[in-house]
Amino acid sequence: MSAPRFFCPAEIPPHSRFLLPDAPAHHALRVLRLRQDSPIVLFDGLGGEYPATLDIDGKQAYALTGARLPREAELPGRIVLVQGLPSGDKMDWVIEKAVETGISAVLPVAAQRSVLQLDGERLEKRLGRWRGIVQSASEQCGRNRLLEVARPQSLAQTLASLPPGLTLFCHPDAAAPLLDCLRQAAPGPGAPLILMVGPEGGWSEAELTLARAHGAQPVSLGARVMRTETAGIVLASACSALLGWLD
Repeated sequence: MSAPRFFCPAEIPPHSRFLLPDAPAHHALRVLRLRQDSPIVLFDGLGGEYPATLDIDGKQAYALTGARLPREAELPGRIVLVQGLPSGDKMDWVIEKAVETGISAVLPVAAQRSVLQLDGERLEKRLGRWRGIVQSASEQCGRNRLLEVARPQSLAQTLASLPPGLTLFCHPDAAAPLLDCLRQAAPGPGAPLILMVGPEGGWSEAELTLARAHGAQPVSLGARVMRTETAGIVLASACSALLGWLD
């Protein structure tokens, strides 16, 4: 069984007795109920990890760290998911599975047909929850770099901020199969693969026109219409497989 992994937002010193921050200490002692000298792994989200041993001193938990190991679990290419905000808590699931799938960044979009509207304190709470989901999902799946979750913006703002790359958007009426799109215009070295998924009800016609004006290409995922929370994860997984990024 692999050692439990803990995200530590602080700098992790190698070959040291390191006081664990409150969150990983609570998880180790109160949730997992680890004992003295249990093997653990720490990572700071910037790459690499630190094997360590748990050292319990009263109510405090320390890590006896070893050397940093340059282990990574990232895809060879960068995938960015532009996700129209879905209703309810569906975005929680999208972000969790995006981490597991290997997506590098999720850019939430307050689309014209998005039911969920976030601002003020409600937005800050939701962002905090999403980033907590990223951390826990990274602990579980073995990633040592944290997926980026951006603040929600309009589609126009999001498209204006995107780096150059291949941009595909799901559309049930698109004629081009995914494989054909990737064969004709695979992302170049260092360029991201940008995938756009609308909310329930899809992108509006104005948004689709805007996306096309920014070079986005419509793509079909087959005869079945997928839910918004499913489409991006399936599309990213299919692209990773077709581009040979899962080797």
